[in-house]
Amino acid sequence: MAKPGGQILGRVIVLLFLIMILLGGGILWFDYLNVIDAKNVIGPVLDVLRVIPLVNRLVPPGESRSRQTFYTEEGLLNLDAERFAVAMEAVELRVMELKNQEQDITTRRGQIEQMAQELEERQKALDERENSFNALLSDAEIKDRTVERNAINLTSMPPERAVGILTAMDDQDVIDVFRKTDQLAESSGSSSIVPYWLSLMEPQRAAELNRKMVSRPSSLN
Repeated sequence: MAKPGGQILGRVIVLLFLIMILLGGGILWFDYLNVIDAKNVIGPVLDVLRVIPLVNRLVPPGESRSRQTFYTEEGLLNLDAERFAVAMEAVELRVMELKNQEQDITTRRGQIEQMAQELEERQKALDERENSFNALLSDAEIKDRTVERNAINLTSMPPERAVGILTAMDDQDVIDVFRKTDQLAESSGSSSIVPYWLSLMEPQRAAELNRKMVSRPSSLN
């Protein structure tokens, strides 16, 4: 025994089939009477029926096109539109590539600017060290000229007066004068007066000065 639902579905299909037959016959009859143009009515339907299998051939089952497909009024591929679409895709890809290159350039520029800043800071540090070294060198030259002038002045004085001045000076200043006096005497080929100055000083102070001169090389002054 057939189910009622199946009978109703069968009747609906039969009625739809009859409606399509009557609709088709009516369209043909009105076209025969020149009331309507059957091509204009049936044409879009036929175009749809022709396009559907064409799309199925172009797009395999389970896949989808990444862009729109263009067709002519006859349902065929519009090659001009397809070429234009392909060209636009190429332009979009090129734009994306240029954007990526611009981003890479921006990143690289930031790295270069950071490296330039680090180099600038290193150069500043080197300049500061050079300035400090030049300042120390200048101070050393000034001190050396002062010691030399003092040695010359003391050598030209009577020994007793020179010893009185030396006694009032710090040990390191006295040692610097003694060494400069020895250098000047050596360069002039004469005898140094330093031993005589030491003999006129108090024995304890003379021994202390002599010990410091021996224990500390002149290059460490």
